[in-house]
Amino acid sequence: FCLSFSVLKIKGLALLTHSHVLCSLFLCLSVSMFLNTLTPKFYVALTGTSSLISGLILIFEWWYFRKYGTSFIEQVSVSHLRPLLGGVDNNSSNNSNSSNGDSDSNRQSVSECKVWRNPLNLFRGAEYNRYTWVTGREPLTYYDMNLSAQDHQTFFTCDSDHLRPADAIMQKAWRERNPQARISAAHEALEINEIRSRVEVPLIASSTIWEIKLLPKCATAYILLAEEEATTIAEAEKLFKQALKAGDGCYRRSQQLQHHGSQYEAQHRRDTNVLVYIKRRLAMCARRLGRTREAVKMMRDLMKEFPLLSMFNIHENLLEALLELQAYADVQAVLAKYDDISLPKSATICYTAALLKARAVSDKFSPEAASRRGLSTAEMNAVEAIHRAVEFNPHVPKYLLEMKSLILPPEHILKRGDSEAIAYAFFHLAHWKRVEGALNLLHCTWEGTFRMIPYPLEKGHLFYPYPICTETADRELLPSFHEVSVYPKKELPFFILFTAGLCSFTAMLALLTHQFPELMGVFAKAFLSTLFAPLNFVMEKVESILPSSLWHQLTRI
Repeated sequence: FCLSFSVLKIKGLALLTHSHVLCSLFLCLSVSMFLNTLTPKFYVALTGTSSLISGLILIFEWWYFRKYGTSFIEQVSVSHLRPLLGGVDNNSSNNSNSSNGDSDSNRQSVSECKVWRNPLNLFRGAEYNRYTWVTGREPLTYYDMNLSAQDHQTFFTCDSDHLRPADAIMQKAWRERNPQARISAAHEALEINEIRSRVEVPLIASSTIWEIKLLPKCATAYILLAEEEATTIAEAEKLFKQALKAGDGCYRRSQQLQHHGSQYEAQHRRDTNVLVYIKRRLAMCARRLGRTREAVKMMRDLMKEFPLLSMFNIHENLLEALLELQAYADVQAVLAKYDDISLPKSATICYTAALLKARAVSDKFSPEAASRRGLSTAEMNAVEAIHRAVEFNPHVPKYLLEMKSLILPPEHILKRGDSEAIAYAFFHLAHWKRVEGALNLLHCTWEGTFRMIPYPLEKGHLFYPYPICTETADRELLPSFHEVSVYPKKELPFFILFTAGLCSFTAMLALLTHQFPELMGVFAKAFLSTLFAPLNFVMEKVESILPSSLWHQLTRI
């Protein structure tokens, strides 16, 4: 029985092998016969259809890339096919190399594109409006001014404003879109306050002598006039000084009553914001008017008096003023306090740190000498600081190197975006020029940052990945006449280039086939014959090795 079963098994195997050989031979004969029967019209239709399909794929890939910044085919391959093939995602390993510890990739959230108030924003009446008068261009967008209006309502108003008529008028004034309407409302608030503040108190009942007691005026009305009506910094400073008198009195009264209820606590919070804003703008006026030491003192006093109000980023104003005084030791002391892992970074902090380290070596730095002998420890520290700063905000170097023209900075900025780069370079370009060789060192080293960041560029190296939403937000913040800087430069993925090449190649084939159908038919037959030549060779070898009477030989065995 076993012997009979073995014989049957051998016969079945032989029959199966013989059938496979016959099928392969039949396939080759069928392909050869099919190629001989094809007409030129078939090749025209084939190449035209291929060109159309590849063109549709190219259009879809390009649309997907413009919208999402990546290739659809590449994304599907990496996300779905690579895990099936046993691939390992290097994203976690790349992000684990973050030596700075500023943040983790998992900490990316909606707050990554948060818009911040520009610490060095200009004065609307004295600076922005003057630019409009001269050039006819609007330096501020509606989106930017709307954000400022929201800030004013948040910081300068509270729920109890209806109890004071002047504050009630100002509460409506901050919502006005028309600048002249806001200015008129501020004057109206001051006039009402002037009328109601004169309280007549008789000193002696039978006497006609009266005491005129003047109550503090509306501080926020002076703020609005200083910001938008004053046409020079000197006029703005006078109005801010009047605002300081009114704001200081309100602050002291609300400070005594802040624990008497939630209403008084809200008033005190509002009065604190008003006072801090006034003092900060007075310091900025002094800085604009050339009284830099006075401005530094005012900023230091303000930071000591209100140490918890770090959200105003007054230290960035202080850094800029200290750099103007060339007090580099004091700048380093401020950086030591605010350039901390636990604190959020900014272009001012990162690039100021790079400037200080570049200052130590930039005057003697030479690219040729550095390539021969290598970088010293100090030079390496300076280059690493520049790489760190460029990775945080890659838009700044083009403005510092004057490869791109500057515009007036907006009132709000997006950290790591083009708007922050403009705001930084507008005030700090002079400080980089003052340090001999600093811009030369920056020019020689800043592009090396991009070679250090792992691909794709969004993964980051020292900081958390670069937010994708910065381009959209910057286009809202910056005026239309400015060309927004985009990073990372979206290089075309391989699949888009491949699809474009395939589409062009098939379109060219379709055109040639339509013009020269017979010749292209000959070429197509020759190409397909060459393509199937290895298969024909293998089948001929198999047929020569295996005897023709294979079945007869196996039955005899």
